[in-house]
Amino acid sequence: MAAIRKLRVFLCHASQDKPAVRELYKKLTAETWIDPWLDEENLLPGQDFDLEIYKAARETDAIIICLSKVSVAKEGYVNKEIRRALDASDEKPEGAIYIIPLRLDDCSPSFERLKKLHYLDYFTPNAHEKLIKSLRLRADTLKIENS
Repeated sequence: MAAIRKLRVFLCHASQDKPAVRELYKKLTAETWIDPWLDEENLLPGQDFDLEIYKAARETDAIIICLSKVSVAKEGYVNKEIRRALDASDEKPEGAIYIIPLRLDDCSPSFERLKKLHYLDYFTPNAHEKLIKSLRLRADTLKIENS
């Protein structure tokens, strides 16, 4: 009997948004069928952080890009992560839920390709339930157990 694997979800975010992303990580970890990846939880001392983040993002089933007024205006590593995620999405089937833009506040995504995707306002009622629904659909598409 084959082992059932969890849906791998990468959390892309700016360092300033870490408190909100930690809360999201906790909620996703509570779902027994989701294996979220967060740098401060998954990176080990001595690892090449750039290489490990790149590998984790490439091997994931879905990427949640957490956006805020701070992150969309920021220069730095978060933009590199977003570009990598968008590049990886080119390899996914047309229409697949792979990148989920998640707004932590009332911001405007800075990347044109992100603006084309329906984003989730995580500050609205029932937002987490909508996120889980989206991830369940992705798991169904990949034939991953999600109960």
